[in-house]
Order: sequence, then C-alpha cells, then structure tokens
Amino acid sequence: MSNSATDRDTVPETLWAARGRHTGPAPEEVVRRTLRRRKESGDIDDFAEPAVPGDGDTDAPGPHVFEARWRAGGAVTVRARMTLLPRTGRPEGCEWRLVAEAERPWDESWPSPATLFWPEGGAPQDSGWDHHPTVAGVRFRQVNPLPADDKEMRRRLREAAKDAWCVNLVVHEAMTPDERGRLPLAGLLPAGLRHRVVEHRASPQQFRGVNWALKDLGVQVPRGGAVLLPPDPAPKDYGSGDFSVRSVFLDGSEPTELVGALRRFVGLSRPLPRGLGEALTELRDHWTLMTLQEELERERQRVTRYAEALEAMTTSRDLYRQAAEEAHEALAAYREPAPAGLPQQRADARTGSPLQQLTRTFERLRFSPKGAKSGSVPGASSGGGEADRPE
Repeated sequence: MSNSATDRDTVPETLWAARGRHTGPAPEEVVRRTLRRRKESGDIDDFAEPAVPGDGDTDAPGPHVFEARWRAGGAVTVRARMTLLPRTGRPEGCEWRLVAEAERPWDESWPSPATLFWPEGGAPQDSGWDHHPTVAGVRFRQVNPLPADDKEMRRRLREAAKDAWCVNLVVHEAMTPDERGRLPLAGLLPAGLRHRVVEHRASPQQFRGVNWALKDLGVQVPRGGAVLLPPDPAPKDYGSGDFSVRSVFLDGSEPTELVGALRRFVGLSRPLPRGLGEALTELRDHWTLMTLQEELERERQRVTRYAEALEAMTTSRDLYRQAAEEAHEALAAYREPAPAGLPQQRADARTGSPLQQLTRTFERLRFSPKGAKSGSVPGASSGGGEADRPE
C-alpha cells in the first residue's frame, strides 16, 4: 500500500471510495451487527471500533469510526475505514464515508466494501443506507427518474455532478421499457461498481429536456444511449465523447459497452475529491487494526525515527558547543593587554578618529559667530584703529 506524497494528490489505483447517507435509526448498531456477521462467516478477517480523539468533549454527537480488514481474492490484503458523520441539516440522516485500500490496484470484480459494512437487504431500518449524500430522493442501486420539470431536472443533475465520490450515469430510454428494462442497471455491473454508480433515467419524451439540462455540464446523451457526467474536479484527460454510449439495451442483457466506459472512467488519473484526501490520510496514518508483524514493523520504524532525531540533536549540540568555544576565544583575545609600543597609538586612535575630528569641527562651526571663521577675526586689533571708526 503506497504512502507517497504524490499518491495523495490523485486517486490511487489501489483505492476504493464511496460515501452516502443512512436515514434509519442507530446506524452504528447496523454496521456493528453487520461486521460481526461478516467475521463469523469468514468474509472479513477482523474488525475494530477505535476511539475518535476528542469524542465526548461536547454534548453534540461526534463521528463514529469502524475498521475492517480482509483478503480480496484470497490473497490481497484490504484495509477499510468507515466514518459515520451525524448530519443536522437537510437532507437529514447520517452521512457515511468508506475508503478501502488494497496492496495492489483495485479489481472491480472484488466484493464491494459497502456490502461488508452494510447489509444487502433485510429489515427496513437496514436498507436505508444507500441514499445520495447531498441530493434528496436519489439513491444507489435504484433507478432515479429525472423530474418532469426541466429546471428542476437541471438543478438535480448539477447538484449530483458536484459530488465526485459518486459516478453519475444518465440513461435515456429510446422507448418505454418492459418490466425487465425498468430494473436498475446496477445489478448488471461488476461488484466494485454497484455502490458507486448513481443511475439517472430519462423517459423517451425527455430527450430534448435532458440534453438542455446537460448543456451546462458540457455533455450530451445519445437517443437511447447513456453518458457519464464529468466529476468535479474533472481529470485532465476527460473528454465527453469518450464516455458516452450510443445504445443501451434495457432488456436485462449485460451492457458490455457501458461497463467498458465505466471501467475507463474510474481508471482515469483524477484529482482527489473534496474530503477524500482527509479520509485517505486517516486510513493510512491512524490505522489501529494491525497484525503482530505490522506492530513490530511500526515499532522498528518508530525506533529508527527516534534514532535519527537523537543524532540530529547531538550534531546540533556539538555545533553549538564549537561556536561557543570560538566566541570565548575571540573575546579573550580582544581583552588581552596590548604590547608596550601600542597603548599611545590605541589612545590616539580612540580619541582622534576621523569621525570624532569631523564632529568636533562641526561643533566649532556651529557655535562660532555668523560669518566668522575659526582663528583670528579680521579688523580686530589692540589699538582699535579702523575697527572703532563709525561706518
């Protein structure tokens, strides 16, 4: 698992990330119960519930953190961290953020980390975790019909596209589908994509309206096809034509062309979305669910850092001591008595410096009569002479 600084600027290939909103009661109990079942069934190796620094200092509920580790494909270690963030505004509910990092690039055929923390179905309170984090009424794993009003449609698509954690897919129905065509496409996608894709569905008569609503985003959906909305921020190599599909057959068959476009889309080198960088840092730097070997390696790294810090402090101390000794030697040399032939010269130098002589000259000029020069005054004599003669 890479931990370099460059990986923190773009989404690493080893990372799987998603976020959503749980609208039922006690989401932490749902996650805790699900993780216990996954451990008993062998789907995960272990899980933990680390304490959050600062939690309990205020009356307001704080974030709740869960960690889990498992081996994808039976050999690749995956570490995952889920954070539950209570929400007080609209839309209401508890926001969740899930980041999972593998030891090698992520394979979309691996099980979705979301289904290891959240239940797939069951009780109603267990199935309310797949809501969009910011747009009310939009959910993962379901078909989300676009509003009939064009302005409301544009507002929804713009709001949904702002969340770069999700992959927003707009599908246009060429004709009214049958029962199989009304099923969400998420069930036909690879496991690693099902809980990251939000499917927006436009009816046949909404073709012009949906393309008008998409104009601000710089993309267009083909008639009877699909298009992937650009994330915010968008990758440098993103081109709207590269991620539009001419035809999507809503007949229950596997959408091969659409799956290929989705794989290329999630494989782009793109900037980290807002909030994902912090979540990735917490996963890497505050991980607690370690094996014995990992704990030994961490302690070795800590001892190495301490040794390097101690060596740096010792070097600084030696340099400081050397500088102090040189300063004392210079001060002692300055205070030594001068040789026999130099005292008068030093005294003359102290009392007769050019600056002092110039200062005394200016002082004499300052206090002498106006127009008079230093020395004798012209016209002044002992016998009076012309000096006593009236003008």
